[in-house]
Amino acid sequence: MNQKNNLSRNFFRLCGGWMTVFFYSCASLGSPEGGDYDETPPRLVKTSPPANATHFDGHKIELLFDEYIGIEKPSEKVIVTPPQKQMPQIRAIGKKIRVELKDSLIANTTYTFDFTDGIVDNNEKNPLEGFSFAFSTGDVVDSLMISGLLLNAENLEPQPNIIVGIHSAPNDSAFTALPFLRTTMTNDRGTFAIRNVAPGNYRLFALKDVNRNYRFDQKTEEIAFYDSTIIPSFEPAIRMDTAWADSLTVDTVKEIHYTRFTPEDITLFLFQENFETQYLSKTERPAQNQLVFHFNSGQGLPPALFLPKEDGFENIGEDWYIPEYSPDKKDIIYWITDSLLYQRDTIRLEVDYLQTDSLLNLSPVTDTLRFMWKAPLPPKGGKASQPPKGEESRDFLNMEFSLKGTVDIFDTLKITFSEPVSAFEPKKIRIQQKVDTLWEDRIFPITGDTLNPRIFYINNDWAYGREFRIIVDSAAIFSIYDKWNDSTSVQFKFKEAEEYVNIYMKIIGGEGPGFGELLNNSDKAVRTSALYEGELVFENISPGKYYLRYIEDANGNGKWDTGNYGTLRQPEKVYYYPNPIDLPRKNTDWESEWNIRAIPVNRQKPLEITKNKPAQKKPKRNEQSGYSR
Repeated sequence: MNQKNNLSRNFFRLCGGWMTVFFYSCASLGSPEGGDYDETPPRLVKTSPPANATHFDGHKIELLFDEYIGIEKPSEKVIVTPPQKQMPQIRAIGKKIRVELKDSLIANTTYTFDFTDGIVDNNEKNPLEGFSFAFSTGDVVDSLMISGLLLNAENLEPQPNIIVGIHSAPNDSAFTALPFLRTTMTNDRGTFAIRNVAPGNYRLFALKDVNRNYRFDQKTEEIAFYDSTIIPSFEPAIRMDTAWADSLTVDTVKEIHYTRFTPEDITLFLFQENFETQYLSKTERPAQNQLVFHFNSGQGLPPALFLPKEDGFENIGEDWYIPEYSPDKKDIIYWITDSLLYQRDTIRLEVDYLQTDSLLNLSPVTDTLRFMWKAPLPPKGGKASQPPKGEESRDFLNMEFSLKGTVDIFDTLKITFSEPVSAFEPKKIRIQQKVDTLWEDRIFPITGDTLNPRIFYINNDWAYGREFRIIVDSAAIFSIYDKWNDSTSVQFKFKEAEEYVNIYMKIIGGEGPGFGELLNNSDKAVRTSALYEGELVFENISPGKYYLRYIEDANGNGKWDTGNYGTLRQPEKVYYYPNPIDLPRKNTDWESEWNIRAIPVNRQKPLEITKNKPAQKKPKRNEQSGYSR
């Protein structure tokens, strides 16, 4: 049994030494031919203590390089694992990096200093990618490795500079209560490698660590977690290394034997749980007859409003206001209907609403709020503008139409008024369709918006190429303040069917429910289609270049839902069609099928709409020859 343990320890020592040589050799890429600029990263020359030293009990570490170096953002880029309560002092001095430990070391533990890409040369800032240094306070340097990729769960963007760490399985609560056992940070491509891991069973997490304590203890922190227990391992492997005599001729092909560490292809999906603190952020009175409340979220709204009886409001009924909600329901405008109330300079209200308390629970609170109103000063010159002699000044109820000119077939005809509407006379609103050269009356339903009393819609299944006009007579519509509209009209025509294209995409590998989003070149959804009988249909699309995203809508609510660690629920899965959909011509149909699982998700998103692209070195000008390379 002892002989077996000794063999195992010797193997890990060997692997640890091999890994150190591998990472150091990878960091030395060789000097390019020609030019005067150094494009190679710094190369490690010597360390004290030696790399992968055992029984280390010192407090200082020195790393010597072959050129003058610097460390960029050491507090962010350098990851010490296991995490220490006091961050070591890490400085670049000439060609050396000096580390002074401020915290005590744990016995029989492997320590890793992961510098990510923080070490750069002084002149050209060439980074030493993926460099780490390890030692052990015991007699073994652990040498297993866990690696993979971190993506944003909603849009599959690679996530750089995020902490990734492990805990011993099966302790799910460790993520919220304890620092990670071992950690690393994702690079600019979202990849990560947790090095110097001991044999065992682990749970894997990612954390956008706001307070840098290596645990998930704030609801605003973004997280990811892997569903399964991870057992790191290794196996011998062979890769083929081809040397080329020139660009067309193979010189030699060699077998390179190496140790493959697994798992090496884990994909984590970063998300933020649905959590918003609820509070009243602002109140205002922008007009004499308006009270405005701004909340930071829509939880538990609307509030309850009360007029104090001691202010003389005994005779004002409960319907003294009409609410208008913003589309996200966070902002509320209260239109005051009682003139005796809104003519007051000061209105005092008692307001009951829900607010997040110190335990992050929604609790009822009562505020007494004052709303002040001061009439604006007249314009410079002392007098407001007057109507021409003999004409009566009239403040009309304004109205705006959303459709004018040539419009898309899917556009909505919306009418927005300047004040809440109390009544309108249908006979004074005429909707007409042009037939040949004549205008014929049509009757379409007019419905009010459920959140906004100033918005109305005219609903109809509009026809391609048809021309319509709306004529509104004077005093057809009245506001709650007895204003009425001036006469007006608007004319619009819908595009012909031949001006559009249609997309039909058969989805393979997803049974639904689900929905697709047609995206523009900014990765923003321009149209949405629910999966029906295994197909996504996007009709009446303008010609152009598009991209496609598919969401497995587990709860069927028609939107992407994030995850929750408390219930171990992953965010809903997202897939990207790997190629752009180019539709240059009008009056065409585009049909295809897409197996959403044929390509791994980490290789699906088209590079054209990927925002977190790998950083590229800028070409440097050769001062002698005068060209860039």
